[in-house]
Amino acid sequence: MRVVRKGVRPSRSENARRQRVAAIIPAKDEAERIAATVRAARAIPYVDLVLVVDDGSHDDTADRARSAGAVVVRHSVNRGKASGMETGAAVVAMRDKEGSLPRLLLFLDADLGPTAVNAAPLIPPVITGTADLSIAILPRQEGAGGRGIVTGFSRRSIKKQTGWAPTQPLSGQRCITREAFEAASPLASGWGVETGMTIDVLNQGFAVVEVPCDLRHRPSGNDLAGQIHRFRQLQGVFGAVTKRKFRRYEVTASRVEEAE
Repeated sequence: MRVVRKGVRPSRSENARRQRVAAIIPAKDEAERIAATVRAARAIPYVDLVLVVDDGSHDDTADRARSAGAVVVRHSVNRGKASGMETGAAVVAMRDKEGSLPRLLLFLDADLGPTAVNAAPLIPPVITGTADLSIAILPRQEGAGGRGIVTGFSRRSIKKQTGWAPTQPLSGQRCITREAFEAASPLASGWGVETGMTIDVLNQGFAVVEVPCDLRHRPSGNDLAGQIHRFRQLQGVFGAVTKRKFRRYEVTASRVEEAE
């Protein structure tokens, strides 16, 4: 496991037994898969709260998520993934008990279905303090139609600004500490949220690790809808990267560690 870190941060291993995790699932029109995703997320060790942020759905996403055991909050209109993540984090903060450790935040896509339980390996590196942000490396998704243009642009941009080239920079399956999440807030809008978060946390002294996870979700194909989706991704990533070129960070000296 390769950990990329800027600066030195204390270990959290002594608090691991008391640490709890909130799974946050932004969702829009995911009635078909959301119940299975919620049930799988509830089975992940350390997760004691599953929160679905219904981002202006027109179907039964909210009702099905609630029936599966999730706490549900709803945006009356679609506000985008980043807004859903921020709403989820704010609600989790309100539900954290006074005097207890802030919950770690585990962000999951709504269409993972039963495979969401396989996000469990993202938690140990963060709960022990090895990393502040863990990012899932997914296996190749059947039916995916992209040519890697957006992924490559995001990877090169992250490397240029931080010195690190992630394997899957667009992966939205992430576990992050409250401190690192707040350091990355406000999040980049649109589809640039993951790229912006990675740049922000690394450039402020937090450690990042990628972890293989056997997760499966609905990939975008090579049809017109898929091409439009990837074009919007590219716009979002470009916007996030451009804004961060002009952002000043306190930590600038990079170092890379190898962890067992």
